[in-house]
Amino acid sequence: MAATQTLQMTFVNQAGTRTTISLDNPKDTLTQAEVVTAMDQIITKNIFNTAGGNLVAKYSAQIIDRTVNVLYEQ
Repeated sequence: MAATQTLQMTFVNQAGTRTTISLDNPKDTLTQAEVVTAMDQIITKNIFNTAGGNLVAKYSAQIIDRTVNVLYEQ
């Protein structure tokens, strides 16, 4: 059994649609303040561009826990 975590940060772009950026294995001590600061920097520095234009606002952030039970593997 393997457990993984993914940080998902969702933004709104210029077209008003949502775009999600996912990062695997965030550090265990990650805080809300650190995530909000990182999201603000991503928007301010215009790091990513989407089909709907630049990212203009934060929408949400969450850490997803996932457990995989391998039943068969060759």
